[in-house]
Amino acid sequence: MFKGHPKGLYVAFFANMGERFGFYTMMGILVYYLTGKYGLSPTKAGLIYSIFYASIYGLALVGGIMADKTKNYKGIIMIGLVTMLAGYFLMTLPGLGLVFTVFSLFVIAFGNGLFKGNLQAVVGQLYDNEKYGHLRDSAFSVFYMGINIGALFAPHAASGIINWFIKHQGFERNDLLPSLIHKFNAGTLSIAEKLDLQTIANKVSNSTITDLSTFTQQYLDAYGTGFNYAFGVAGLTMIVSLLVYVFFKRMLPDVKKEIASGERIIEISKEETKQRLTVLFLVFAVVIFFWMSFHQNGLTMTLFAKDYTVQEVGKGAFTLFHVWSLVSIIIGFYGLITLLSKGSSKTTKMIGGLFLLGGIAATYWFYSSFESTNKFSPELFQPFNPAFIVILTPVVVGIFTWLRNRKKEPSTPKKIGIGMILSSFAFLILLIGSLSLPAFKELTPESPRVGVQWLISTYFMLTVAELFLSPMGLSFVSKVSPPKYQGIMQGAWLGTTAVGNLFLWIGSYFYERIQIWQVWLIFVILTIIAAGFIFSIMKKLEKVS
Repeated sequence: MFKGHPKGLYVAFFANMGERFGFYTMMGILVYYLTGKYGLSPTKAGLIYSIFYASIYGLALVGGIMADKTKNYKGIIMIGLVTMLAGYFLMTLPGLGLVFTVFSLFVIAFGNGLFKGNLQAVVGQLYDNEKYGHLRDSAFSVFYMGINIGALFAPHAASGIINWFIKHQGFERNDLLPSLIHKFNAGTLSIAEKLDLQTIANKVSNSTITDLSTFTQQYLDAYGTGFNYAFGVAGLTMIVSLLVYVFFKRMLPDVKKEIASGERIIEISKEETKQRLTVLFLVFAVVIFFWMSFHQNGLTMTLFAKDYTVQEVGKGAFTLFHVWSLVSIIIGFYGLITLLSKGSSKTTKMIGGLFLLGGIAATYWFYSSFESTNKFSPELFQPFNPAFIVILTPVVVGIFTWLRNRKKEPSTPKKIGIGMILSSFAFLILLIGSLSLPAFKELTPESPRVGVQWLISTYFMLTVAELFLSPMGLSFVSKVSPPKYQGIMQGAWLGTTAVGNLFLWIGSYFYERIQIWQVWLIFVILTIIAAGFIFSIMKKLEKVS
């Protein structure tokens, strides 16, 4: 899986780690920040969230146009890194209004647009060399896994900072409290809600609150500022990524110099260009529905984690919510893979065995130290996606390699279609788990909650779908794109994500208005339709790729 790749691949995914850290920080806490600090409804918060994520991906088209026109891919990437860093710095400033927050989000999105698509184009350029061309699919899988290592830690770091700051102000964190406080300030609390506010206020402050007006202001300030500090952690990782890129970018191809020296040919026939672009846009149209569904993990699924899922678990389940026990499990898993690998030397297998034993021992040690019942913050569901990517990538790549050796490996377009089918199964799991739950408008603090296994299982299946679709899509775009449109086409691939993200608000809109299981049914249907379309044009896609 890791053998034979150029060193530039690893420079790319380490440089991208800060962007992923920030991405998953935002995915984990942005909706809570908007609803908690500013009192926005899920629909309004979902609209801002949708526009922000659409901008992140949509502006990649602007970045691609700039890079293709100047051929200065590496320079545009540098500007993007610096701009993203500035945006995260602005998000750390406490006490500022919603307009300023929206502006800061735009700065992050603009920087991301200059950075992300062009870095993917540069990774593809590494494999334009015939020496590495056969490794293109596995390269994007490795790249995809590498950049998600940062994502594994982001929600844990954000949660730790938020909880630490709120506790430092003399309170416990409670995510139900901000909405009650905003209703209290607006004078719209019902009698029952006022009793809930008083009860929760006494609990989080560990005392009897006699002045609710003072308490509500102090708590809301502490809650919002804790989130500002969490955004600052994402900024620190951007500094690390910037330094990696500055010091090691020489290992990445420089298209501008290669064209000037005649090393790189950038022309193909107009007919072939048209054929390639047609196929790419057909794939783009289908993938819109996947991202519209998949990125509900930062919106409706995040709301579901807060509103409908239990907030405390036993020792066994908590090993998955505690960052270091989760890392121990991953280390043990990689030790097992190394131990079982046929091509490994005795020394390598011995090291793998030590990692396996160490992972098991560390996991058991953490398990023994946990309480019988353990509370956790709802954003800690977010690390499951990157954790499953890190765990499942070698498994999926291994399966593809095994099939390739037997000449049975599915084509890249077929992998994308299979990914769409798997995503529909993911939402079907959540649909089944939600059948007995009340509608959002009927929720009370005493409403029933479901176990964590429903969301964890959904994240697992969505991640498998993602590994079939997203890195394979990146590989497909880099392979099929006409040479002079590489940046634009990577930007257009991300632009399809932008279009899908523009419709994320549909999930939060219906979240407030229909039965919760019906929300998930919408996404089951959409992904099935998209899968059917991509299989209907499979021959055309396979001919070009």
